Amino acid sequence: MYNVVRKEQLGEVVTLLELEAPAIAAKAQAGQFVIVRLAEYSERIPLTLSDWDADRGTITIIFQHAGRSTEELACVEVGESIRDLAGPLGKATEVEKFGTVVCIGGGIGVAELRPIAKAMKAAGNKVISIVGARDKSLLILEDDMRKASCELHITTDNGSYGRKGFVSNVLQEIMDSGQKIDIIYAIGPVPMMRVIADQTRPAGIKTLVCLDAIMIDGTGMCGACRVTVDGKTKFTCVDGPDFDAHQINWEELVTRKKMYIPQEKEASRHYHEGCCGRCRK
Repeated sequence: MYNVVRKEQLGEVVTLLELEAPAIAAKAQAGQFVIVRLAEYSERIPLTLSDWDADRGTITIIFQHAGRSTEELACVEVGESIRDLAGPLGKATEVEKFGTVVCIGGGIGVAELRPIAKAMKAAGNKVISIVGARDKSLLILEDDMRKASCELHITTDNGSYGRKGFVSNVLQEIMDSGQKIDIIYAIGPVPMMRVIADQTRPAGIKTLVCLDAIMIDGTGMCGACRVTVDGKTKFTCVDGPDFDAHQINWEELVTRKKMYIPQEKEASRHYHEGCCGRCRK
């Protein structure tokens, strides 16, 4: 069992949980994730590590309430526990002194971007971060990203906070300014990452994205998280989650992510019909 020591609502549909997990905290690196199982019969869900403290023996996960499993997880309170945690899993992000690193986060992807930006800055890079969301209510970790960056640009689709527009608009301005960009990390919704990939391909700027393909065991055995990269089959859980954005078969990824949408909606409906009401507080 893994005890919850802190809970924070970062938005109406975004929750932060800090969990006691000393073995994971001792080995965690930027870009890695854990697989969470709330109770004996709960679904296993992958969640990226947003932060960790080896001295305190804790890890932090941040997630959006997107279906039954995350809605159940959002009901857990401080003092309660989670049955299973597996991790840290996945390959850590390669961190070195590249020069100028642009870190781009959309929506909940900012939670995954934070440790990468922090590590890149600590390695001596100039970190330019661009974070965006549909509106101000969905924007998270602004202060943390400001500390982890040399420059921070904020956008919202509707202009409710920061600049009106998309993260790709700000990236284009930076590219057009002639400033040399050595590498880009983009994490967020698939459409956003795909736009960034198309935008940087002609300029030949190395661009890495963090994929959230459907995943079950997290150790490469089930094959559910497979993606096609450079014409070869890769498993997100063991070969990633970071991949070269210019080599991903985006059409296939989009199709695979939509495979279980009807079942996910049905599971969520059944959950709410028998819900105790805690998730609606």
